[in-house]
Amino acid sequence: MSDEFDRLVAEFDRFQSRLQRVDDQFAGIAQMQEELSALEATATSPDQSVTVVSGPGGSIKDIRITDAALRHGGTELSGMVMATLQQAVAESARQQAVLVDQHTGNSMQLTEQVLETQAELLGTDVEELRAAMERGAPAPQRSVEEEQHEDYSERELLADPAEKTPPPPPPPSSAGSAGDDFLKNLFDDEDHR
Repeated sequence: MSDEFDRLVAEFDRFQSRLQRVDDQFAGIAQMQEELSALEATATSPDQSVTVVSGPGGSIKDIRITDAALRHGGTELSGMVMATLQQAVAESARQQAVLVDQHTGNSMQLTEQVLETQAELLGTDVEELRAAMERGAPAPQRSVEEEQHEDYSERELLADPAEKTPPPPPPPSSAGSAGDDFLKNLFDDEDHR
């Protein structure tokens, strides 16, 4: 009977150990959620006149535009805001991936996936993005001129701009993040003008 009792005690110890690992994992998830909710990424335009603060999920927490930025034409300022916004959101995504990988033991290799995707979208190298992350610098971005380059291949160049019809509103989203709500309100405000 002693062997049977020893075996049961050993199984109970293994079960307790598994329960402890599950508890530790849940504690790690709660910690990760707290860190993710506090996450902020700040990007500033090269001339320091536009600053964007992005939070988790690409949410935009703040946009600051200096008086000097207002001296740029509308098109140039718009391009600067968009480029800076994209830079902040991209940095936020990288920070989120790093946090998740830290809490999951890099089992998902999420940081690598994000870096590969961003390198492809930004037309840069994964190693360049990784190096920028390690030194805390913003990732390389395309210039405002590159951002403003448009593809006119499918446009009617001789169309009267006054006859331009507004684009249709975006499709409704099933997941309502703060960013989605902001964009919906933005489109709704434009439709009511």
